[in-house]
Parts: sequence; C-alpha cells; structure tokens
Amino acid sequence: MTRHGQGSSGADIDGGNRQRARDSLLLTAQIRLDSEPGLREVRVRNLSAGGLMIELDEAADVGTQIMIMLHGVGEVGGKVAWCTEGRIGIALDSLIDPSKVGNA
Repeated sequence: MTRHGQGSSGADIDGGNRQRARDSLLLTAQIRLDSEPGLREVRVRNLSAGGLMIELDEAADVGTQIMIMLHGVGEVGGKVAWCTEGRIGIALDSLIDPSKVGNA
C-alpha cells in the first residue's frame, strides 16, 4: 500500500464536517454495486475507519448499497454517500481498522 499522507481528517457524510482521521493512499479493492452480479476492481484514493473514496468511471446514485472487498479486512458493506466526476464517497456500515488494509 502506498500512503501519500496521514493525519488529515475524514468526512462526516451527513454534515460535511471532518470527524475521523483519513489516510490518503492508492490501493486497489473490489466492489459490487447494489445487485450487480460481478465484482469490479477500483482504486481507493483515501480511507478512514468509517468511509473511503474510490475512483469509478460511472455514476452511482446516492444511497446505493455497495459491497467492498478490502485486502486485509475482508468484505464490508456501505452506501454511496456522494458521487462526482469519476469519484465516489462510500459511508461504511461498520467501522474498520484502516491500518489493516493493504494490497494483496
């Protein structure tokens, strides 16, 4: 895993306030949006205990259920919190330990 900086804050999805530490990084993960049958590989651009931002070439509706497979953590559910120009913010259903996430 390549980390580009540490100690910045993570976003609070509801209020736009930064509440959790966020690591800026570049790693890969696999996702499945809503009821799509297959997994697709994406780049994770930043990560906190409660959410992450991924690069995705298509738009996704806010509130869409998502499953993400993070190396070192496993499968985690979440919802699309925001979507803009090739990037999607995901609010995770449960907190994770970002220090356990890495590339396989």
